[in-house]
Amino acid sequence: MPVAHKTGAVKSKQDEEDGTETGEGDEWMQGKTLIKPLDQLDLTEAELKEEFTRILTANNPHAPQNIVRYSFKERSYKPISSVDQLAVHFVLEGNLLHQDSDEARRQRAKQGDVEEGGGEERADSVESKAGKKEQKITNQFNFSERASQTLNNPLRERGCQTEPPPRANFSATANQWEIYDVYLEVLQKQEKNKEKAKAVPKKDDDKGKKKMMLVETQSDDITKVAKVAKIIERMVNQNTFDDIAQDFKYFEDASDEYREQEGTLLPLWKFQYDKAKRLSVTALCWNESYKDLFAVGLGSYDFTKQGRGMLVFYSLKNSTFPEYIYPTTSGILCLDIHKHLPYLVAVGFYDGCVAVYNLKEETLQPIYKSTAKSGKHTDPVWQVKWQKDDMDNNHNFFSVSSDGRVVSWTLVKNELVFTDIIKLSLAGAVSEGPEGVQLPIMACGTSFDFHKQIDYLFLVGTEEGKIHKCSKAYSSQFLETYNAHNMAVDAVKWNHFHTKVFISCSSDWTVKIWDHTIKTPMFTFDLNASVGDVAWSPYSSTVFAAVTTDGKVHTFDLSINKYEAICQQPVVAKKKTKLTHIEFNPVYPIIIVGDDRGYVTSLKLSPNLRKKPKEKKGQELPKGPEVEIAKMEKLLSLLREPENSNA
Repeated sequence: MPVAHKTGAVKSKQDEEDGTETGEGDEWMQGKTLIKPLDQLDLTEAELKEEFTRILTANNPHAPQNIVRYSFKERSYKPISSVDQLAVHFVLEGNLLHQDSDEARRQRAKQGDVEEGGGEERADSVESKAGKKEQKITNQFNFSERASQTLNNPLRERGCQTEPPPRANFSATANQWEIYDVYLEVLQKQEKNKEKAKAVPKKDDDKGKKKMMLVETQSDDITKVAKVAKIIERMVNQNTFDDIAQDFKYFEDASDEYREQEGTLLPLWKFQYDKAKRLSVTALCWNESYKDLFAVGLGSYDFTKQGRGMLVFYSLKNSTFPEYIYPTTSGILCLDIHKHLPYLVAVGFYDGCVAVYNLKEETLQPIYKSTAKSGKHTDPVWQVKWQKDDMDNNHNFFSVSSDGRVVSWTLVKNELVFTDIIKLSLAGAVSEGPEGVQLPIMACGTSFDFHKQIDYLFLVGTEEGKIHKCSKAYSSQFLETYNAHNMAVDAVKWNHFHTKVFISCSSDWTVKIWDHTIKTPMFTFDLNASVGDVAWSPYSSTVFAAVTTDGKVHTFDLSINKYEAICQQPVVAKKKTKLTHIEFNPVYPIIIVGDDRGYVTSLKLSPNLRKKPKEKKGQELPKGPEVEIAKMEKLLSLLREPENSNA
């Protein structure tokens, strides 16, 4: 009902009857509103037609209006102006069906929309079909409307306070020089960025270049995980060959207790590289710094089938794949790892070249290699050995070849500098040169070894079966010549402990032990097959092992048996396989053996093959190299006595 609002002095009939009058002076009526019926008010037509507008808003009356948050900018709590006004009262999840679908027809049938049955059609049914279907009337008896009203969640106040971020005062003085240095750094960075931009190849339509770039980027991505992948590969292999690892670490053949003078070799890992199957193992060498790492030289001893070679490095931690692989164009015949710089490897090739590889370099090419101009050998290089640095601290190594030269190679800056130490010549044998000049015939060097204590003294084995004792100081003559073997000397090596003793082996089936002060051998052993290699053990002066072409490893301990091997064991599966080289590990009681099929087999020595004298109660046996020297000296003295008595 429309009402009129009036303020001020108003007089009613009741007041007139009561004799009272309200005026402006009455305080209790000031500011009050008196509402009267519309018919009692004298309103004009304009006032009646006046419109009052009211605005409806969608604001939620229950939404909180006093939310405050911390402003890091102003460092104080500020109220939030925008408040979410949305209030959801009812949510109903449903689904829609197409009216022509089978499910819709089934629902209409249940509701009675579709009538089933036969019989005669009535006239009114035809009319109903022609028109729209009538809506089903709601049940008049128990139909009820349902309404629901949602409850408003009660408001809850929650407040939190955060600690303001820590502040620190910083002050510094900037002078002209500091500003100048900063500008210089910025300019240098800009120049570097320009150089990098120039180094990046421009986009080219050539597909070949794009493929090369793609391969390079892929290889870069792979190298990022190379170290992790190598560790995981080692873990997998150690789990796969866990039984071998356990044998290597802990197994000791208990049956040795019942064999006083015999021992056995326990096969451990077998190393093989698929791309080196047709190559022979021509060299073996352990790394002195990393005791589980060894190098394998691959080539061929069949000189009618010479071709490529390969230098590979294996670790006992991963027997399935090499750690490093260096393919070569010529077959490798020898190698040696530097004792103090384990990443430097000297290699000798069939074509007469010598080279030095650096494992730290990513390239597959050697960092040094001899050429025809730098004095390379004209025949195959049979052995290389690192020596102590020269007076200028330059690294150097020696090599011996079938051309009769023993050469010293010095690593100077970026080249190999050679020096001929000695030329091997056959005594009394000469050949006629041009204009009737008589030239000495050169002997073919096949092996050599340097003395462990006397730097200038070394031995050289020749293809004619002789062993020459030489000195670095004398290049024209030999200190001594031993008529050692009837065929080529395959290996000659000084004893690790006794300074006078060395060993040699040959294709004439024999292994001989010498005292370099005596021209005749102290011991001679016939192994009934061509001997490929021989090696002294690093733990005993009287233990050595040799390999033969019939696939057997012969292990001797002169302190136990001076006449025959205490272990003679075949270590290859195929009968035609020939063993070529053998090496003792410097720390662990294992040996590695190479064959002519490219396989390297590791074997563990049983306790009898590394037997030590038993300690008596209350007595401690002396240990050290002096004991080993005395043990060998005792054997030599037994052999020298008859000579002394005859003298």
